[in-house]
Amino acid sequence: MALNYAAALSKYPDKGVLGSEEIFESIDKLEEKSSILADEIKSANRIVFITGAGISTSSGIPDFRGPNGVWTLEEIGCKPSVDIDFRHATPSFTHYAIHSLMKSEKHCFVISQNVDNLHLRSGIPKGRLSEVHGNIFTEKCLTCGKEYLRGFPTKSIGHKKTGKLCTTRKNSNRRCRFKPCLFCLRK
Repeated sequence: MALNYAAALSKYPDKGVLGSEEIFESIDKLEEKSSILADEIKSANRIVFITGAGISTSSGIPDFRGPNGVWTLEEIGCKPSVDIDFRHATPSFTHYAIHSLMKSEKHCFVISQNVDNLHLRSGIPKGRLSEVHGNIFTEKCLTCGKEYLRGFPTKSIGHKKTGKLCTTRKNSNRRCRFKPCLFCLRK
């Protein structure tokens, strides 16, 4: 099931600076910066990664403010023709690099603004990930707190009710109070 990514987003008036050019470094500059970053990672005891849309663009998921970003196109009167099937998006090299660091001796944590489920798919443990805007593959019941990781994207982005009913059974074998599940809200 494809999700019309642009249409599923909430109206958001303050979108920041739109249409910024992407910056490309020379190979020498990239190697220099990578070396500095590697030294910082080696000397760190704890690492927190904060990720946003840019980590998933190489997976085919558009950003928001870039030259062809969802909000940039909307701002100039173009309707973004973004119809991504999130089930087929695969984690990027960067997702896997973060996962590799987590398997090392380093204590790492990821804070992500992305809803695409690619951090979990790369193998990053759920307990070491905070998904600020939720995850389009996850729903959480408002009543009992049960989380459901779906094999398909829900039709909502950004902690909205999906209308699905919780199927958890209580000790008395009664179902949960049938409250609709909420788009995953991680604590």
